[in-house]
Amino acid sequence: MAARLTRKNVIFQPDSSRVIARFLFNGDDRGRQLISVILALDESHQVQQLSNILRKYAKRHRNILRVFERHFEKLTRLLRTMDIDPQDLETNQRLLIGAYFTMEYSIEAAAFFNPSIVADPDQSGTEPGETRIILSFRATGEGHISSIVFRSALIDENDHITVDTPGRLLDSPEHVRNHVYKKASFLLKLGEMLDFNNLAYPAIEARLTETFTYEELKRYVDETRRLPGMDPAAELFLREIMWLASSHYEMDFSLDTDISERVIFPIADTEKRGIEDARFVCFTDEKEQPTYYATYTAYDGTNILPKLLKTKDFYHFKVLPLHGEIAQNKGMALFPRKINGKYAMLCRIDGVNNYVAYSDNISVWRSAVLIQAPKYPWEFVQIGNCGSPIETAAGWLVLTHGVGPMREYVLGASLFELENPEIELGRLDRPLLIPSGTERDGYVPNVVYSCGAFIHNHSLIIPYATSDYASTYAVVNLSELLDELTGAGS
Repeated sequence: MAARLTRKNVIFQPDSSRVIARFLFNGDDRGRQLISVILALDESHQVQQLSNILRKYAKRHRNILRVFERHFEKLTRLLRTMDIDPQDLETNQRLLIGAYFTMEYSIEAAAFFNPSIVADPDQSGTEPGETRIILSFRATGEGHISSIVFRSALIDENDHITVDTPGRLLDSPEHVRNHVYKKASFLLKLGEMLDFNNLAYPAIEARLTETFTYEELKRYVDETRRLPGMDPAAELFLREIMWLASSHYEMDFSLDTDISERVIFPIADTEKRGIEDARFVCFTDEKEQPTYYATYTAYDGTNILPKLLKTKDFYHFKVLPLHGEIAQNKGMALFPRKINGKYAMLCRIDGVNNYVAYSDNISVWRSAVLIQAPKYPWEFVQIGNCGSPIETAAGWLVLTHGVGPMREYVLGASLFELENPEIELGRLDRPLLIPSGTERDGYVPNVVYSCGAFIHNHSLIIPYATSDYASTYAVVNLSELLDELTGAGS
């Protein structure tokens, strides 16, 4: 008997009114010209302009003055080229300049899709049969730049999700580059990415200390850049070094923010064109301590780089790239615990088939084993995971996406052995979920897609996106699905 799947009449839609304040910079020449005309205003006009800006925008942001000040500080280098000492400017001048170098960005204006789901670390106050959850989404705005946003919600005993009212004052984190690099592992990652046959490599290798920070690396790169004989190939190599190093960072959100107000927007050069398809999972270590990880794809407009997001509380996040020969493609999904003492990861290194990889280091992935290839017509083009595996008594439950004719995306399901996920125990010979008539139209037609599901009581909760525009969720009877996968229901 086929497992019952019920679509829920709940739609998570993009909301164009949700905005963040971003730094706006159009180059040195235009920047100097703009600063000059602002400072040419007399003091009364400067105060009046700032008052008008605050009247219109102060209620749209948590602390707009702090934003203006932060954006002004980004102009320190430019101001010094104009023989202006930033400390010589009055507070109103600093804030007004910061305002002119600020823009509002609607993070969800274009799409709100590819959700994942985890249990909230705080389950206090829930009733029997209820679970407080955190939903993550890929939000896309102007220029198709993607970020990660969240919603808090409650699932009741009848599998109905009630989303908490989202906060209106969105907050971007402070960016702190305080990662400490180890020379050996940094050079190893460079070896995976770059060509060492140029003048810059021996110079930069000689300068690296055993451990170094981002700012120290920047100084080493600047010193190397000034050496005689550096050619365009050397300059490209040095830029790539800084591109890699900028992938590591940490960020903190204010404790007075609601989770729906925290926006993980692209920060590093490696992700300046988008943070895509975060697959969140609650990972439990050997001491039964939970840590939330998310694998996602960083996109710079040309290249993709798989990265890892780590948090304990959804206030402080650490970001780092995933290293190794197989960390080169989209769709990596971490298992929620170690298997036989090793971290395990689903991946699709060739763009077509499903693989599993193991590692002693959560950041380094060097080899993978093929576990699934397209088998049925609805997945002939490619198959991939739809989030981290879910542990059940019967085995690892893995939701998959399959691509068939007309580039139609559907969801499937498979079951793998708990202590050896290379062994497939069962696989649906039919799609679990296909686009309905009302789900076929959107930014990318004929697509249903998920970045993670969740077991609640006796149900499998599947949040999913429809045609890369909005999201919803479906509920599947878990025991019926497992019976179908193991053949017990036949």
